[in-house]
Amino acid sequence: MWTNSLRAGRCAYLHTTTGDVNLAEDQVRGNHNPGAGGWPTIKYFNKETGYAGGAYIKKDAGAAMCDELGKVDNMEEYVTSYGKTSLCSAVSGRGCSDKEKAYIEKMKAAGSVKQTDQLSRLSVRLLRITVSLVLRRAVLRRLLSSQVDLQCH
Repeated sequence: MWTNSLRAGRCAYLHTTTGDVNLAEDQVRGNHNPGAGGWPTIKYFNKETGYAGGAYIKKDAGAAMCDELGKVDNMEEYVTSYGKTSLCSAVSGRGCSDKEKAYIEKMKAAGSVKQTDQLSRLSVRLLRITVSLVLRRAVLRRLLSSQVDLQCH
């Protein structure tokens, strides 16, 4: 996926500590049309995307892919956001901020029943927040497009 990149190697190392992400240059099943839309082709695969995979969406349309993801912070953000993971290992504490470590200790002390309840509660909150943000974004897009339409007349 990220050939000869020390930055990607650092990300791969960081994510092997959590065990959530596997960074590989391996061939994957299916025809993924490498190079379509530019080179390199960056794709991610998970249960949601299946073998088709998902394409990385650049944040800066004016930047080359290798320049954008060549920055360690951008690559880490890509891997953590698309991988739906964290650099923090709840088991070892490696890569965790002080705030994350405090939460880990609090949840360890709470026990598995409380941990399960908390996970369910946070999952529901996340879904509600996501839906709310999608709706707000849609409203803003409609407002902005109506303003453009009014300026054109």
